[in-house]
Order: sequence, then C-alpha cells, then structure tokens
Amino acid sequence: MGERNKAARITALELFRKCLPTFRALGDTTRQDIIMLLGQHPRLNVGQIAAQSKLSRPAISHHLRILKETGLVRIVREGTENYYVLNASSVLGELKALIAAVEASSGSVPGE
Repeated sequence: MGERNKAARITALELFRKCLPTFRALGDTTRQDIIMLLGQHPRLNVGQIAAQSKLSRPAISHHLRILKETGLVRIVREGTENYYVLNASSVLGELKALIAAVEASSGSVPGE
C-alpha cells in the first residue's frame, strides 16, 4: 500500500470515529422522524413535536437532547419558549469529508 493511501485510510478512520455520535443519533427511527419533521417546519417546540408523535414529551425531549448533542438540531429561545431548529449543515460537512476520505483511501475515482 502506498504511503498516500495509508495516510488517507488513517484520515478516513479518524473521520469515521468523529462521525460515530451522528451515526448513532441517525440510527433511531424516532430521531429520523424528528429530523424529517423539523425539515418541514422552520422551528418547533417539544409540545408541537410530541403532538405529531406517539411518544410523550419527556421521551421527545430525550431524543432532542441527543440530536442537540450531535449538532443536528439547535435551540432558539423566544421569550420563555425553546424552539428546535434543524442544524444539519455542520454535520453534513463532516459526513461529506468522510465520504471524500473513504474515496481517497480506496484509490477509486467517484463515478467510476
């Protein structure tokens, strides 16, 4: 294996490890549903999300906390109310970097 491919593989492994919390967060169907719901609305509070789910408010809050910790959502405070907003751009950047690193480590050209 060439030194360049070896370095690219190490970078890809580091990026995989960095993206693990995101993969774990996205691996849950409830969190997937919340992300899709937030993608359809500019902002929602816990009650509004719970109203469109079979889960309780505390359960929704638990899932939102995980999504917030990974950077997939952020909180916008308006008065006394907390609203959740989809914030996927930074996470998408990390995932794109991972894809590029995997492609570079495999020695393949995208689209071939």
